[in-house]
Amino acid sequence: MVLVTLPVYLFKRKLHRGILARLGRLPFDLKLDGPVWIHAVSVGEVVAIRGLLEGLRKAFPHKRFVISTVTPTGNKIARSLAVDGDLVTYLPADFSFIVKSVMRKIKPVFFIIAETEIWPNLITCLFKQNIPVAVVNGRISDSSFKGYSLIKFLIKPILNKIDLFCVQTPRDAERLSSLGVTREKVKVTGNLKFDTLQVTLRPAEKKKELGLADEERLVVCGSTHPGEEEIILAAYRVLLTEFSHLRLFIAPRHPERATEVEKLVLKFNFEPLRTSQIGQQSKKAGGGLTPVFILDAVGQLLEYYAIADIVFVGGSLIKKGGHNILEPAGLSKPVVFGPYMFNFQDIAALFLENNAAIQIRNGAELQEKIRFFLRQPEEAAVLGQKARALVLRNQGATQETLQYIIEPAGKLS
Repeated sequence: MVLVTLPVYLFKRKLHRGILARLGRLPFDLKLDGPVWIHAVSVGEVVAIRGLLEGLRKAFPHKRFVISTVTPTGNKIARSLAVDGDLVTYLPADFSFIVKSVMRKIKPVFFIIAETEIWPNLITCLFKQNIPVAVVNGRISDSSFKGYSLIKFLIKPILNKIDLFCVQTPRDAERLSSLGVTREKVKVTGNLKFDTLQVTLRPAEKKKELGLADEERLVVCGSTHPGEEEIILAAYRVLLTEFSHLRLFIAPRHPERATEVEKLVLKFNFEPLRTSQIGQQSKKAGGGLTPVFILDAVGQLLEYYAIADIVFVGGSLIKKGGHNILEPAGLSKPVVFGPYMFNFQDIAALFLENNAAIQIRNGAELQEKIRFFLRQPEEAAVLGQKARALVLRNQGATQETLQYIIEPAGKLS
């Protein structure tokens, strides 16, 4: 079976250094002494569980932690959360013989899954070994619910092997119930991502790094995908004829696409400046071309959101489902996103209902909204204030979740 999966990883370009861990290879000298294991698939989930992990460390200071991810970018962020004695690894591939081998080596006493990833062999193995399993920040998207409903007879027994679901919304709770999960196991605790803004930022330092003058205004486009950068650059080219002080910052969702984005920037006759190379380059280099900044590192986007005058959140102009708008919103930034926000539909709807963000349909409307905010900076400030107020009103999911998961975890102390 492993021989079958390896070509799949190669085809999908997912054969990274963590593949050996996914196949069950772990350090030989593991001494974890019954750790708590937290799984967070990628960057967004890892960032979301930061406060939860801190709370668990305080509740169980004697415990070590295992943090697993699926993506290399998530793994990198997870390493920043680890302390001495923790293990940061990749989730084992969901084959029973691999899962059993990993469980024998790690011997967790509690397993926490961020959001709602269903791994049948992993969950079954934990259940058979009487290891409690909790889902935190759980959600059931429209597409997942549709798929699960078609195989309810298969998914129901797996879901009921999980001891606790802490979910984001009442709708998520209802969907789990309709899939056959015992109601007593489901608690509505809110979205952990509202609680992720407790970080130290250095806006003045970041503006200096980019060489931004006081009169210059910065549009930060975060988590962009192929097909979006062209739209953004086309809008910027037009806007620059009206607002010579406008600057553009593009943060591709996958930093390894920086070279691809560089080529696009050059195609539009701008000067691409990677953030990792800014110290080695002059902002005005390149024959007087207007610079376009490109983020080519993981875990730094929040710091650039902090110096933005306007934020566009990507994955939303194309059918990717959008990305997290809470970080720029919590920083009082006017947030704009496109029509495809189905991965964050509850959050997007909440912001639109409260007039705390702007949804646009295409590049022309993106251009129009940026123009409006540049001409009416007071309106941009009001929108940013509404966004931050909404984030603050919805915080508290971390503490609510901790109340529920510390109870089963308390048996471990």
